[in-house]
Amino acid sequence: MNRILSLAILVAGLIMLYFGWQEKESFAGQASEALTGQPTDNAMWFLIAGAVAVIVGLGGLAHSLKK
Repeated sequence: MNRILSLAILVAGLIMLYFGWQEKESFAGQASEALTGQPTDNAMWFLIAGAVAVIVGLGGLAHSLKK
């Protein structure tokens, strides 16, 4: 059960990273970054949450494979 949960978290993290990257590279994201010097808040939240979820998922998989 632990492997399935870790794999689900990993996949969810990869999906969030994908959506964050798409948001960052969109026209609105590029325009916002050009004006403010920072990506949009949505892009940042998706990228941060995705990265954390990928790390947690990989850590859970590594821990479950060690047993």
